[in-house]
Amino acid sequence: MPQNRLKQLLKFLEETPDDDFLNYAIAMEYMGAGDLDKALELLMNLKERNPEYLATYYQLGKILETKSETEKARSIFKRGHELAIKQKENKTAAELQSAINLLDD
Repeated sequence: MPQNRLKQLLKFLEETPDDDFLNYAIAMEYMGAGDLDKALELLMNLKERNPEYLATYYQLGKILETKSETEKARSIFKRGHELAIKQKENKTAAELQSAINLLDD
């Protein structure tokens, strides 16, 4: 993980700790570095704080799927799919439906 980028994001987060995008971006940095536990923790916190932040659901589901927590992943994907439909985000809804379908195969 490029430490400079993570350090910069963490510095920004100190200034605006409730910034959803920054929290998401930091989780993606940890995920990219293979620290799934830290990414999972950050995404779960983000989902609890702002359940309407749609981007959280796909990534959260993928981490759970990777950790062999299939039922939890399916539940997250389904909740995200419902939210995407509500928000009229058709591409995201299709991606989440595809993730559900792959789990069901």
